[in-house]
Amino acid sequence: MWLPLCTAPGQTTSFSDAMFTATTCVCVTGLVTVVTATHWSLIGKLVILLLIQIGGIGLIALASVIFIYLNKKISMKNRRMIQESYNLEQMSGLVKVVRKVVLCVFAAEGIGAISYGIYFIPRFGLVKGAGQAIFTAVSAFCNAGIDLLGDNSLADYVTNPLLNFTTISLIIASGLGFTVWWDLGKRFKLIFQKKLSFGRFYRTLHLQSKIVLVTTGILLVGGTFLIFLFEYDNPASIGKLTLGQKLMASLFQAVTTRTAGFFTVDQAAFTNGTAMLCLFLMLIGGSPMGTAGGIKTTTLAVLVLSIITNLRGKKDVEVCGRKIRSSYVRSALVVAGMAVSVLFVSLLAFFAVMPDAPFIDVLYELTSAVGTVGLSRGLTSVLNTPAKWIVIFTMYIGRIGPLTLGAAVVSRAQKKSEKVHLAEENIMIG
Repeated sequence: MWLPLCTAPGQTTSFSDAMFTATTCVCVTGLVTVVTATHWSLIGKLVILLLIQIGGIGLIALASVIFIYLNKKISMKNRRMIQESYNLEQMSGLVKVVRKVVLCVFAAEGIGAISYGIYFIPRFGLVKGAGQAIFTAVSAFCNAGIDLLGDNSLADYVTNPLLNFTTISLIIASGLGFTVWWDLGKRFKLIFQKKLSFGRFYRTLHLQSKIVLVTTGILLVGGTFLIFLFEYDNPASIGKLTLGQKLMASLFQAVTTRTAGFFTVDQAAFTNGTAMLCLFLMLIGGSPMGTAGGIKTTTLAVLVLSIITNLRGKKDVEVCGRKIRSSYVRSALVVAGMAVSVLFVSLLAFFAVMPDAPFIDVLYELTSAVGTVGLSRGLTSVLNTPAKWIVIFTMYIGRIGPLTLGAAVVSRAQKKSEKVHLAEENIMIG
């Protein structure tokens, strides 16, 4: 990205901007310090597209695919990495899982590109329109939020149902996670073969799928309703749109905050209530084994269920007739705690280098970076060099996951304290 051949004629790229762009692409975040459509050359845009695709599929899965097609054996260490990367219960069939992931990604992106092409090709011509369609489809499914349409993202198309619902569908599909789609596919296949009644469809799903679908549904419906309520009469956001357009714009905002990064309404135009809601949705993100970031819907669900369990005076966290392992509850606490900690430290560091920046804009920016969302209230383009590096660091930590750091700390603590049990003493809580 720093090479002159990646920069458009008449433009110059600093090393910090090149690093920022490379990081936001691989971390599929979407925050950009320069306008992607005009700053980068064709080669630069192709590099960006490749980095987004790599970030969406995952480096481990991509490396595994290369080994598979080169007829190279995948070592036990790499198999363990794949297992941990995709949160699989067992190590058998990993190669098949990786192949299915890649196939699902390309199939979804292909469908999305065709849908986008229906509008972009007549508008921009065959070559440019097809390029726009492919780039936008890859970016949407990988939850990158980077586009070639200019500096307004999809704001010029806020009333276009085709572009809105194509983007919404790609974001939701990738945000649910591959395991959920495979589980749904198996159940639909059984229904089609008349081996399963539709009434028993939900009950036969795995617990992971049930939690993801219910939590995602609550966040999307609740988020859409609250945004619609907060912004209904706001002329700076959706106040001037028709009723149907207001609902569509509200739904799009509720969906895109789940780590996508596209926007149809200027983020700085929202009321404080909507901004706070978006901060919450951005931090939660999507679901495990998908392309979305954030602490994940399952983490939120486990934390809420754990609170309810303790309030009821029960010992075990239960849902849908199943008990959730205590290790999962601890992991959820680590994930949430690490995410909040990274956000807090990043905020302190940011204000040390840009003390006069508006607090809500900085909080929005860094929450977006932690959740690898890509939404901004206009602060990204005016960042100074130290602030850019702080956001780069935050995006990187947000992508590799608070769980990775938390698990490492917990693992080391367990090794040191396995044979040591100290005496207990009471303290007061609350």
